Amino acid sequence: MSTDTLRVRSKTRPHPLQASAKWIFLGLGVAAAIVPFIWMLSGSLRSENDLFHNPASLFPTSITLHGYIGVWQQLPFVRLLLNSFIFAGVTTAATLLFDSMCAYALARLHFRGRTICFWIVLATLMVPFQVTLIPVFIELFHFGWLNTYQGLIIPRATSAFGIFLFRQFFISIPTELDEAARIDGASHWRIYWQVILPLSKPAIATVAILNFMNLWNDLLWPLVVTTSPDMLTLPAGLTLFGGQHITDHAVLLAGATISLLPIAVAFFFAQKYFVAGVATTGLK
Repeated sequence: MSTDTLRVRSKTRPHPLQASAKWIFLGLGVAAAIVPFIWMLSGSLRSENDLFHNPASLFPTSITLHGYIGVWQQLPFVRLLLNSFIFAGVTTAATLLFDSMCAYALARLHFRGRTICFWIVLATLMVPFQVTLIPVFIELFHFGWLNTYQGLIIPRATSAFGIFLFRQFFISIPTELDEAARIDGASHWRIYWQVILPLSKPAIATVAILNFMNLWNDLLWPLVVTTSPDMLTLPAGLTLFGGQHITDHAVLLAGATISLLPIAVAFFFAQKYFVAGVATTGLK
């Protein structure tokens, strides 16, 4: 083996201290991300006395299912779970449809004011959701949509972030595909539905997971729009356990643990497309 090859390998091989520091920082990051979830799962299996006796402990001294039993007995848990699935699932599907259609128009159609429209969409990202909360609530009150599914879903059926991400992904798709489809007599709708969307699975998975996660964990919007226990979502329903003088922490932690399962399952099945979408968003 030549000396030049040894020099190249010695230069590319990291120093042992650098490798050790990298793994130490990686381990600290993993611990900071996982320890809160372990504590939440442990707290859901602990009694109130055990939790307050040693709250910093990650492992219960004795395992009890009081928290999980309380979730089913003290709340209409099935109803709350169904409301969460309807709210997060239907809203995510509507967001994918409307955001991708708007992004297709901004990326593929040439019309006057297209750039201005895109900048207006981006400008809405800078407006906090709390600023528009009261005006939207007043409109829903006049429509009679409080405590209804349409009141929960329709105001959240579009997302400026989804439009932005879809548009950036659609721009990266070669326009020659559109021209070939147009020669075959395809309309804009057919190009969008049969050409662009099948090539945009990473972007669709990314927007779907992020929107579903945000909507599933949303607390403020369901609390404002719904007052009936039959229309509350799971995060909003768990607030019923937070009393003025006493809070059943085991039930709260058990409900929070259960509420994480759908997000974990959704990410598990779509992680390939999600990672691909995150990796390709910076290529443009």
